[in-house]
Amino acid sequence: MYFCNLIEISLMPLKSFYILLFALLIVSCKDDDSQLIIEQKKEAQKKEVVFNTINRGWNFDISPLEATTQSKIQNWVEWRNFLTEINQKPKSSIGAFQTKASVLSKKAMELQINIPEEFNKPQMKTRITVLITKIKTMDLYIHLRQIPDQKVVKLIGEINTEIDFLQLQMEEIVKRSQIPVEEGEQDLIMMKDTARAIPN
Repeated sequence: MYFCNLIEISLMPLKSFYILLFALLIVSCKDDDSQLIIEQKKEAQKKEVVFNTINRGWNFDISPLEATTQSKIQNWVEWRNFLTEINQKPKSSIGAFQTKASVLSKKAMELQINIPEEFNKPQMKTRITVLITKIKTMDLYIHLRQIPDQKVVKLIGEINTEIDFLQLQMEEIVKRSQIPVEEGEQDLIMMKDTARAIPN
């Protein structure tokens, strides 16, 4: 009996230690939970700010082409699809903007396909390549874990500019094609063509 009481007395400090340890563990977990909730709130606020910035800046303003140019590209399906896609603004979430950026990147790549013969020129291909690069960069930025919203908005402005330049290039090609060829000019062009030269 004495021995049992002795064991019980010697275990009391040990029990107190475990109870204290358990209490500290509970308090610590509660602190971790509250810290986690605070971090989640901060992250949600950051995401909302990013969404609002991109939502405000997501404005693609595409000028209409002149009627003559429009008629020359009416069968360029890829261009029509690209314009249709870029004119539809996502609304619901940052995920919707990310999806839209990926689709726009794909549609921009397709612009290299089936370019109407009249516009299938190096200067047009260069403009299309620059446009693709800008859209792919925007797509990359909007998919980063920490989205640089200001850079995305800046790129949207640059994409608008590149679309304007591309359309101006189309109109310039159409205007040049309408300038009448002077008599003998075609013969002169053919004479300067080194591919037609007679080999020695």
